[in-house]
Amino acid sequence: MQHVREFHGLPAFTVPPFAHPAELPDPAGVAWRFQCGAYVTDEDYDVCWERFVGNVELEKVRAVIFGFPWYDSEGGGAERHLTELSSRFTSLEAVFLGDVEDEEAMISSVGQSDLAPFLEAFPGLRELAIRGGEGLEFPVTGHPGLRVLRVESGGLPRQAAAHIAAAELPELERLELWLGDDWYGGGTTVEDLAPLFTGVGKPKLRHLGVQNSPHQDEIAAAFASAPVVEQLASLSLSMGMLSDEGAEALLHGQPLTHLELLDLSHHFLSRDMMLRLWTTLEPAGVRVHLRGRQDEDDDLREFGEESGRYIAVAE
Repeated sequence: MQHVREFHGLPAFTVPPFAHPAELPDPAGVAWRFQCGAYVTDEDYDVCWERFVGNVELEKVRAVIFGFPWYDSEGGGAERHLTELSSRFTSLEAVFLGDVEDEEAMISSVGQSDLAPFLEAFPGLRELAIRGGEGLEFPVTGHPGLRVLRVESGGLPRQAAAHIAAAELPELERLELWLGDDWYGGGTTVEDLAPLFTGVGKPKLRHLGVQNSPHQDEIAAAFASAPVVEQLASLSLSMGMLSDEGAEALLHGQPLTHLELLDLSHHFLSRDMMLRLWTTLEPAGVRVHLRGRQDEDDDLREFGEESGRYIAVAE
């Protein structure tokens, strides 16, 4: 994990704890990141927030990023600061919750919270990025304006994944879910995602990523007949334990030739299967990403794992 350099099409600007107002950029020209240095205390980042609120025209702010120590192993909740001032953040379009690097906290321990009050307070929000899944709750009632939703997790709770799958998101165009490992709080099944495969509640969805799962073969098999695929321009089943079994299901399922992109990066496919995918789909105009071919790890079997496969991001 690394800090984002840009968000919502804007360069990320880390809010300095003691900057003079004249030294701050245009409120609408950057994504304001709250990280406030590597050696700060709780009191320091409270001061950082108060200086921001007191010196920046909040009505013009379009994007906000919360990083460490706002989000760490002790849990999230920084979105409450925004919610409390929602009447002033009238132009807010994008929020990133949990922009945390590996050296600051493991992704499996980055805490989140119930996002229902926050989403209700910002009906004009267009993009929401979330890193970490522990404690995450997402309202099934959804959101009227959200266009991009990305959840990066080493273990996304089943209930959160199921609620996102069932949520009413009528304007959503891009959805990316990193399901993560069962051991780190994941465990989402194909049945949990059933509403997502139908496309109900998400009529404008064009890119869908169901990624980073130990159950990638079962997920691929579900997409082989899922109605939602017909409306997509791109599909990502990357970062997981995809093997020839899952790829075979895709090739024998519904046509995928309308897709612009099929991303299967970080996989356990045989070279013969990789060739079959390329020769079947690339001539039809589908870009097939097969970067990051992995070999099974014999050491994992020694620790009792059924296979030597592993997902890209867990702890």
